[in-house]
Amino acid sequence: MSISVRPAIEPDAATILRFVRDLADYERDPEAVVATEVMLAQALFGPDPAAEALIADMDGQPIGFALFFHNFSTWTGRRGLYLEDLYITPDARGSGAGKALLVALAKIATTRGCARFEWSVLDWNDPAIGFYKSIGAQPMNEWTVFRLDGDALASLAAS
Repeated sequence: MSISVRPAIEPDAATILRFVRDLADYERDPEAVVATEVMLAQALFGPDPAAEALIADMDGQPIGFALFFHNFSTWTGRRGLYLEDLYITPDARGSGAGKALLVALAKIATTRGCARFEWSVLDWNDPAIGFYKSIGAQPMNEWTVFRLDGDALASLAAS
């Protein structure tokens, strides 16, 4: 079995959406996915891309992806790399594909001069947490993620 990592291309939009839906199922929130293939293609490959993606292939077949974008730290004065989604199909877990994606992302971050490479993980996802700790990632336990969306976002914007 041969694992390779490559930048996603526009024809990968359908595969990425399938992986996003599979990830939402795994994270126990399948109804939350409202993205469409067209929306992802525009966001990733349109004239002003909002994010980038990598595809992990095993023997030429897609088995996972990582979707990421840049953020910025005022404390470091440099941009960072934020991993939004990492997903490997169940039958390919343990193959090294997840680590291959993280290695590729770390290389992108260092090549682009990023000060940090960050992501979030659900607190019940023990396999992922264990894996991330095994590669040297540290949890940011003193931070709490906040989110505004839906009616709360609209209400604040209208005030």
